[in-house]
Amino acid sequence: MEFETLAIHAGQDPDPVTGSVVTPIYATSTYAQQSPGEQGGYEYSRTANPTRTALETALTVLEGVDPAKGGCVATASGMAAAALCGYLLRPGDRVLLPNDVYGGTFRFFAGVLGDQGIAWSAVDMTDLEVVEAALEDATELVWVESPTNPLLRVVDISAVASLAHSVNARMVVDNTLATPFLQRPFELGADVVLHSSTKYLGGHSDVLGGALIAADPELNERFHFLINAVGPVAGPFDAWLVLRGLKTLPLRMERHSENASVIASFLEAHDLVDEVFYPGLAGHPQHELARKQMRAPGGMVSFRVRGGPEAARRVASSTRLFTLAESLGAVESLIEVPAAMAHLSVSDTAIAVAEDLVRLSVGIEAADDLIRDLDQAIGILSSHTSRSRA
Repeated sequence: MEFETLAIHAGQDPDPVTGSVVTPIYATSTYAQQSPGEQGGYEYSRTANPTRTALETALTVLEGVDPAKGGCVATASGMAAAALCGYLLRPGDRVLLPNDVYGGTFRFFAGVLGDQGIAWSAVDMTDLEVVEAALEDATELVWVESPTNPLLRVVDISAVASLAHSVNARMVVDNTLATPFLQRPFELGADVVLHSSTKYLGGHSDVLGGALIAADPELNERFHFLINAVGPVAGPFDAWLVLRGLKTLPLRMERHSENASVIASFLEAHDLVDEVFYPGLAGHPQHELARKQMRAPGGMVSFRVRGGPEAARRVASSTRLFTLAESLGAVESLIEVPAAMAHLSVSDTAIAVAEDLVRLSVGIEAADDLIRDLDQAIGILSSHTSRSRA
């Protein structure tokens, strides 16, 4: 079946008891047993819950994994999913990160696991020679974001997978920005796919969640053991909200990409914009790779305005439709200055984000309205310059 069909039906058969077309929210912590130790598939909701199982099955199928072999664990947040990956590591192991990795991911590996004897290094993963030179025998995890957040670089997942596997390292791909609709990491050699389902999978800024999908049965079993042992599970209502979001994911991602493409072109032509980061632009360094690896370029756009950090803050504070807020991937458009917001945790480090960078999460509103909003916000810079000169 096609992706659009699976997004609605995978793991979401009508409820066998009532016939409900929509997967019920099983708001229960425990389950009756026929006799001690004999239960009908569920015993305690930290271990498994039917609503969460439906979501885990859906995400497994949407990422192109056979549920009879691999599987998914749905977590309480994207960072909870990253933390479960951390339990695969031992003191002395190394992790290779992108040098513009999401700030929360950096905080976990550098600030938490770093204190547990796990080493890390960060490199530009678009440069395969640099990646190869950074790999060591002690490297256990190669962490890939593609597109990256917030510079929207596109990583050659297949090539990096080959390099990682050459030193027997696992490769984790954070597929949050692309989603399984735009990009299929397992087809490119990934060992684990991670999502913050808070973002595009949920799609409505009303849920926190994460997920880890593994194609290997042993790794899938290990993740299920870990989530039960440690406990960062998605609650049934959260799982239900993400399931609801999945049903419109293809439609939303198409509209996000269409709007972002128009906005990126508008920004590229603007006199007060110095640089635009968007894989859909022909001038993007990995434009051709993005066309090969992704169905569409996605809904995130970053740019730098003329005038430095103060100008960036002024623009981000002057929009009317773009809401000044952290997070991304929902139906409404958001704007932020990453260095002061979502990526504040990497300030004063080797992977600090430029202070004049503005990041857009382009929603599904009318593109013309969004462009008018950005135009008036950026236009304030010109007015401010004129007043300063006066």
